[in-house]
Amino acid sequence: MKLQGKTALVTGSTSGIGLAVAKAVAAEGASLMINGFGDVEAIEAERQALEQTSGAHVLHDGADLFDPAQIAAMVERCSAELGAPDILINNAGIQHVAPVDEFPVEKWDAILQINLSAVFHTTRLCLPAMKEKGWGRIINTASAHSLVASPNKSAYVAAKHGVAGFTKSVALEIAEAGITINCISPGYVWTPLVEKQIPDTMKARGMTREEVMNDVLLKAQPTKRFVTVEEVAALALFLTGDGAASITGANLSMDGGWTAQ
Repeated sequence: MKLQGKTALVTGSTSGIGLAVAKAVAAEGASLMINGFGDVEAIEAERQALEQTSGAHVLHDGADLFDPAQIAAMVERCSAELGAPDILINNAGIQHVAPVDEFPVEKWDAILQINLSAVFHTTRLCLPAMKEKGWGRIINTASAHSLVASPNKSAYVAAKHGVAGFTKSVALEIAEAGITINCISPGYVWTPLVEKQIPDTMKARGMTREEVMNDVLLKAQPTKRFVTVEEVAALALFLTGDGAASITGANLSMDGGWTAQ
């Protein structure tokens, strides 16, 4: 178990990509704090399963990443109960689809806060302990939308471009500290987040569900298949290892060839 003795904090990890990453990290023996919303019983069942897999302690924290005070409390709790995070995986994200002149202001604020500002807060809070140890891994879930745009997603595209730029900037600051920071930019992954945006896209573009799936989502990906959560988790796990020690400040595309076009 390559991550035995390490502590990982994974935001947005009660479903989708985050849960898959949490499972991959747990399989390598890390202590783990998961974070996110959902059915209490289902989350507890996942927590227990992760703990059984890792053989180490696994905690759930329901911090709302819109609130910097709750983010700070989550990191403090992780440090106190599991140890300061050696591995930080920023995965939490929300989405809303609407033309910019109809975009609800509160949705813009929430998307920027959760998708971008929360990455800043967790990073600034976790870095001091990583610097002390001389080792750390920070992995940010960006998106193909960190590199290219789509209509009606102004907030999400802005936030994900921000995540990519933030990752590069921090990588330069910590290049000699034994810490790497990278982002993974998946194309369309079949997750609850993608599924939930289909009705909004149907409304915005006047399309059926099937048309949105085939003519909007998968149209962008030459492979004509959704990226799987397991594929993203495998790349994230690789980035935690010694073989990735020289990969930092990178924006790693995993998009079925979308951004190669």
